[in-house]
Amino acid sequence: MRIISFNANGIRSATAKGFMDWFHAQDADVLCIQETKAQKEQLTDPVFLPDGYHVHFKDALKKGYSGVAIYSKVKPDEVITDIGWDDFDNEGRYIEARFGNLSIVSFYIPSGSSKEERQEFKYVVMERLLPILEEWRSSDRQYVLCGDWNIVRSAMDITNWKSNQKTSGVLPREREWMNALFGHSIDHEPHDHLLEAAWVDAYRHLHPEGQDYTWWSNRGAAYAKNVGWRIDYQLCSPSLRDKLVACSITREPRFSDHAPFIVDYDL
Repeated sequence: MRIISFNANGIRSATAKGFMDWFHAQDADVLCIQETKAQKEQLTDPVFLPDGYHVHFKDALKKGYSGVAIYSKVKPDEVITDIGWDDFDNEGRYIEARFGNLSIVSFYIPSGSSKEERQEFKYVVMERLLPILEEWRSSDRQYVLCGDWNIVRSAMDITNWKSNQKTSGVLPREREWMNALFGHSIDHEPHDHLLEAAWVDAYRHLHPEGQDYTWWSNRGAAYAKNVGWRIDYQLCSPSLRDKLVACSITREPRFSDHAPFIVDYDL
C-alpha cells in the first residue's frame, strides 16, 4: 500500500503547478492532504475529483483557511471529520478514513509561529491529543497518522538547529511531546523499554541517519540552499513497524512550500 501525505498550501495552487498530474503517476492507494484552503463547493472540477478515487474533504469554517482531505482507491467503510473540539474541528484539521481494521488520518497540527495566542492553542491541542493518541496506539485498530505536525524532533530534522531554539516548532515543550510519542527523550535518545510499543516515525525508522526535509521557508533562498525542516510525518501503529518497506520525499517538482512524503507499506 502506498500512502502519500502532502501539505498543499492551497490545493488549487498546487494543482495549477501540476500536483494532480504528478499524483496520478504515483499510483498511490491513499493521499492525505493538509491545507486545502478551499471549500468543497470550490472543488467540483474533475481535476480535483480524479477517476478511480473516493474523495472526502473537511473544510475550515473560515474560507481560504486550513482544511484537510483524503483520496483513496478503496471506498472507506467510514469517514470521521470531527474529533470533538469545536475550536479544532472548525479549523478543518482532522479527517479519518476507516478501511476494515485500518484507520488512515490526515492531520494538520496548528502552527504557533504567527502570534503567542496561536502557540498557546498549539499547546492546548497537544495536551488534548495525547490521551487520544494513546488510546489509538494501544487499541486493536491499526493507524497511519499522516500530516503536517509543525514540530521537528531533533537537530537531524532542521538545518539551523541552534538559531531556532526559541522558534515555534523547535521549542523544548514541543519536542518533548513529539519525541515521547516515539518512546524517545526530548534529546531524541531512545527509551529502550518504551520503543517496541511506541508510535513509529516511518521516515526515521527507514532512514535512521537521514537528514531530509519536507518544508522550506519562502523567505530568502531557503529552498535553493536546502535550508529546511522535517515537519511532515507518517506515524504508524507499533504493529505496522515491520510493514514499512520504503519512503521518499519528493523535493522536485515543487508544488508547495512542503514536499509530498511517500511511504510504502506491505499491507
